[in-house]
Amino acid sequence: MWMRPVGAAVLGVATWLSLCAPAEAVAADRQHARVNCAKAKCVALTFDDGPVPGTARLLRLLKRNGARATFFVVGTQARAHPGLVARAHADGHEVGDHTEHHQRLTGLPAGRIRQELSGTRRTITKLTGTRPALFRPPYGATDQRVAAQARRLGLAQILWDVDTLDWRDRSSSTVARRAVGGLHRGAIILMHDSRPTTVDAVPRILRAAKAKGYTLVTVSELLGRTTPGKAYRHGRR
Repeated sequence: MWMRPVGAAVLGVATWLSLCAPAEAVAADRQHARVNCAKAKCVALTFDDGPVPGTARLLRLLKRNGARATFFVVGTQARAHPGLVARAHADGHEVGDHTEHHQRLTGLPAGRIRQELSGTRRTITKLTGTRPALFRPPYGATDQRVAAQARRLGLAQILWDVDTLDWRDRSSSTVARRAVGGLHRGAIILMHDSRPTTVDAVPRILRAAKAKGYTLVTVSELLGRTTPGKAYRHGRR
């Protein structure tokens, strides 16, 4: 009996990608051995403000090098590029909440803060089948009110201790130099996949990290169990 294929709009993006991919590829994507960062020299690369079309190139680079990262996505961008969110998750990367509209949360009333967080949390859950545990406040701007809303929604706040300043200096060599110079065990490195020059810098960063014996992991792998509402700048274990 002939049956018409069911489209992505009916099944959802994550399911549709799984059905369209070869079985071997799907199985490989789902087999991601977790790293013990109490023993390994772990570093977390994090990418904010996407996804954008250029995120696809970044995902290819990371996959080719066996590196995992964490993507803090903006809700409007995630809904504009749902396949990239689903692919990042399928490739073993972590997808975190970066709010709906990338506004400075400390200037918003409590209800708006909650809406900014919960909307993107719902989008990520829908696209990946996994509820996010991590949230990055835009501009790193947080206070007790933001922490309270994050705690209410079960989200730990993830900041950083290495800033590549790639939003300001759009030079791949400069971005790579700052990231490589900041490499240390437990580092959380801030970058933006919305910047093509940042994606250009990634191969050099990956080569340097490997040469220095670092393992590139997700933030959750780096930190282990996190506490909702608490702010983390690095992993020290």
